[in-house]
Amino acid sequence: MLSAQPPRAVFAMDPVHLPQLFPPPLMARLQDVAEVDAALVVQDFADPAATEALARAEVLITGWGCPHLDADVLAAAPRLRTVLHAAGSVRSLVGEALWKGGVTVCSAATGNALPVAEYTLAMILLAGKDAFAHRERFRDSHTYPSTTETAATGNLGRRVGIIGASRVGRRVLELLRPFDLTVALYDPYVDAGEAAALGAESLPLEDLLSRSDIVSLHAPDIPQTYRMLDRDRLALIRDGGVLINTSRGALVDPAALADELVAGRLSAVLDVTEPEPLPTGSPLYSLPNVFLTPHIAGSLGNELERLGRIVVEELEHLAAGLPPAHEVRHADLVRVA
Repeated sequence: MLSAQPPRAVFAMDPVHLPQLFPPPLMARLQDVAEVDAALVVQDFADPAATEALARAEVLITGWGCPHLDADVLAAAPRLRTVLHAAGSVRSLVGEALWKGGVTVCSAATGNALPVAEYTLAMILLAGKDAFAHRERFRDSHTYPSTTETAATGNLGRRVGIIGASRVGRRVLELLRPFDLTVALYDPYVDAGEAAALGAESLPLEDLLSRSDIVSLHAPDIPQTYRMLDRDRLALIRDGGVLINTSRGALVDPAALADELVAGRLSAVLDVTEPEPLPTGSPLYSLPNVFLTPHIAGSLGNELERLGRIVVEELEHLAAGLPPAHEVRHADLVRVA
């Protein structure tokens, strides 16, 4: 519970992100509800320049570049009650000391899921049109494809497999509804009825892989999902299939995936890899069947303002004595990012 007075807040992140997260109108709205110094952005909780502000702070507004929040943070900010994270996952940000200390943690992950889902939708539709391969051929030949070359192209009835009914996964399922696609879902926490309500057929992972033309990963990076797409499971994807990964590279065996891609049996759209970035000599940079992007699916540019807006709205809720809308519960971290 925050104090009856406007809560005292402190920014903790890489300051380069602050202007895009909180442009002037949004910063003014934030300062209407909280006492916060826009010129102070903490990157080191031991910095003497931040000592007084942290000692008074009830709220930390965090973002990319924020140091790990551990017992030292509680010592520096003994009045801390709430962390509002203007980004996605808090898994690696928030330490056990804060959870045990009863600090409320909220995240703008819902807002960050939207551009990831939009990127995924675009890639699914482009993959169904075989746009990446056609671009490569057109660049070399300068001629239009024959009807034979396009015979297997198109999105009518294309089978799409979604792995993970996460925030992103659910938004992707929603965005896919208007299209004439056949959609399957694998998520061990979602039963057949809920999957149907989301517009998908619930399938075991192996069945989804073997029956899908396009497979899109949206599961969290947790111990249970590490290398979930290993060599044997990748081999289940039909010849000519496409793997889209906007989740985390750790979910896929990188050597096995590279072998499939170098052989040309599969294609891939990879916004995340392991390691990240790939080493300079990786063949994935130049393979014609790999569309590689530098972790851009999440919020970029003007999309960052959406994350800041969620934080401001959350603070307005809390200041009014209302429950948070985007709270992250410690118990949920076993199955969410």
